[in-house]
Amino acid sequence: MRVLAPSLFWLAIVCWPVASARAADGPGPYLKRPDPWFATEEARAIAEAILSHQSASGGWPKNLDTTRPLAIGKVAGPATFDNGATTDELRFLARVAQATGRERERVAFLKGLRHVLDAQYANGGWPQSSPPGSGYARHITFNDNAMVCLMDFVREVGRDDRYDFVDAPLREASYAAFERGVECILKCQVRVDGQRTVWCAQHDAIDFKPRPARSYELVSLSGAESVGIVRLLMSLDRPSDEVVEAIESAVDWFRKVAIEGRRQTTREDPMAPGGRDKVIVADPKAPPLWARFYEIGTNRPFFADRDGTKKYRLDEIGHERRNGYAWLGDWPAGLVYREYPAWRALRTLRDDLETKRPG
Repeated sequence: MRVLAPSLFWLAIVCWPVASARAADGPGPYLKRPDPWFATEEARAIAEAILSHQSASGGWPKNLDTTRPLAIGKVAGPATFDNGATTDELRFLARVAQATGRERERVAFLKGLRHVLDAQYANGGWPQSSPPGSGYARHITFNDNAMVCLMDFVREVGRDDRYDFVDAPLREASYAAFERGVECILKCQVRVDGQRTVWCAQHDAIDFKPRPARSYELVSLSGAESVGIVRLLMSLDRPSDEVVEAIESAVDWFRKVAIEGRRQTTREDPMAPGGRDKVIVADPKAPPLWARFYEIGTNRPFFADRDGTKKYRLDEIGHERRNGYAWLGDWPAGLVYREYPAWRALRTLRDDLETKRPG
């Protein structure tokens, strides 16, 4: 099994949910531990707790600290890929299996890996959960970086020698799943008047068109989820011309739709529930903001209440949704102003070196 060196920007991929609702703790922080730690009794106890939460399908539920054992008499919750669920649990089990050679963790990991691979649609996309059901979870799901996290994981399995306990055909299938995912991403990128822009948080599993999710999550261009997608594309070792076009078009779009001269803040308001309210104020010195949702075709930021009514000002929606959702943020800032220029410079340098190479 070949092991390729990851690109510099592989490390920049962020698989944390955009507006995190996941448990504050979980396997993620432990993955920073050195390899020998995963052979300790402490690691084994955590692995047992993680295994207690594994569903019959092979995945894990969301918004739970799966490093704590499931209570006696309780049944593992439904598996999902939402809010970062499943992938870090599998990474932890893989580290223990690699460090100890124990069969229990290896078998559970393989079951979970097959669950991830089986969940992928033939067109390369992943739903939010598997089986996907008939609701919005059936759509190709970029929301909260679900598909980006899955793609990062299957690429690891295909390339990282920490997974050399997995047989070669399954590792090859994992990397092939990653490559199909890239093709799906390119098909989903929304075009307006023939020009590539960015992505919606969900896309149709058949025709790749943007689709809504919850009542207030309308069809849109996403100023948040699209960031993780671009970072993933920038992490490719040898991006095709189409991938490069997708990256550059998305970054151009981010620059175009940045909201200047406005700052989001929370102010004291004795008349508001809880005595506080989220507001947008003028501030010429404020760093750029981006909206979570932009209207396709006009690039107008919009907001919505639970009744699904689209509004163009934050103060036009009710207090509950205004304060209970991440409508505005600086999600693309690091990408646009630091990561993309560095990626572009490295590509130029590499191209120059290849041009000068003899033969």
